[in-house]
Amino acid sequence: MALPEEEVARLLGQVIGEFSDRHERVEDYFHKRFAQVKHHLEPDATPSPERQMLIGAFFTHEYSPESAALFNPSIVPHPDQSGLAKGVLRFIMSLRATGEGHISSITFRTGKVSTQHRITLAPAVPFVTEPERVPNAAYAKGLFTHKLEEAGVQNDFCKRVLAQLHDDFTLKDLHAVLAASGLTETSDATAAWAARGILLLAESNYEVNFAPDSRVSQRVLFPSAPSQSNGIEDARFVRFQNDDGTFTYYATYTAYDGKITLPQLLETPDFVHFKFSTLNGPAVQNKGMALFPRKINGQYVMLSRQDDENILLMFSDNIHFWQTPKVLLSPTQPWEFIKLGNCGSPIETEAGWLVLSHGVGAMRKYCLGAFLLDLNDPTRVIGRLLEPLLAPNEAEREGYVPNVVYTCGALLQGRELIIPYAMSDSATSFATVSLDELLAAME
Repeated sequence: MALPEEEVARLLGQVIGEFSDRHERVEDYFHKRFAQVKHHLEPDATPSPERQMLIGAFFTHEYSPESAALFNPSIVPHPDQSGLAKGVLRFIMSLRATGEGHISSITFRTGKVSTQHRITLAPAVPFVTEPERVPNAAYAKGLFTHKLEEAGVQNDFCKRVLAQLHDDFTLKDLHAVLAASGLTETSDATAAWAARGILLLAESNYEVNFAPDSRVSQRVLFPSAPSQSNGIEDARFVRFQNDDGTFTYYATYTAYDGKITLPQLLETPDFVHFKFSTLNGPAVQNKGMALFPRKINGQYVMLSRQDDENILLMFSDNIHFWQTPKVLLSPTQPWEFIKLGNCGSPIETEAGWLVLSHGVGAMRKYCLGAFLLDLNDPTRVIGRLLEPLLAPNEAEREGYVPNVVYTCGALLQGRELIIPYAMSDSATSFATVSLDELLAAME
């Protein structure tokens, strides 16, 4: 603020000259950043537009989300299948991107699969953009209350706060009620603990929007909630068919705060608007939860790995709450003796639910396998590969984590299975396999 105006102009010109061709609408971004920090100025301060941008630039830095690794992909049909030749499928692939500080975010690519199963990826856009938070996203009080109870945050202070909120409330409403509660640092410790729990839950459930005219490969979902502070990991996307025949894209992902990993839920109708939600219940632990693409017998169904060794299965009437998992599959072959897990959501075929799995064997070598579940009773395993479907070869062993091949979801096009997979937690490739040959190879 003490710089002369001519010095402000010179410095801003230097910044704009250096960075304007590296980002879209960089001047608009500097103005937005200034708006986020201007409350630190004196109340009567009136900086010029140029000074506002310069201040915004001093509170901005570049981050390369994919600089360290791009791996653990999942793949779903694109919501827009228009303008394609007959038999061609357009897809969206999500990836776990890791940058400086080993912070993981979700990035995307788009591509097509031809009738001959040739895979082409659209070139990635060099300009990456983060979404805007939805400022007045509404919380349903009934669901919010249930989540607080599941988390063990329930006392008289909670009841008083919730009683003052409408059935649908916003984060602003919640802040106002908490501010009016008279709570201070010297207040009752249990009330202060409850207030922190209420805010943590609210801040972990939020919505974001990307610019509709942005390209899918521009969009990055970077950690922004407390539970995600060290990463959003291993999203398993699935196109879920609702009861009315419409589709919602869900993803289970792992939120990591540097100490605790928790499976959480992401949903979007169009890959423009995203909603982050906490999952609750005693079964919400460890990694590797994967949702079936539709309800079975009126219930949501999920694969999981709570014990870090076996694949488990669970049912729920509410997608946000999971209670009692049961062991579905255990390691039996040497290549999976250490542990077994799923590799994304099951794929519906006429023969049954096809599930890709991963097994860990000697020297922590990860291989991909597959098994088949009964369509109407997914607690029944009706087929299983005894040998790996895919194992790391010499070209795929070297990387951030050696001896690993891994995927978070595959896609069926006709009678061909399209499998994007990570190589040693560093890069991503594709494999294809005949569905008929795969089913025939199962015991």
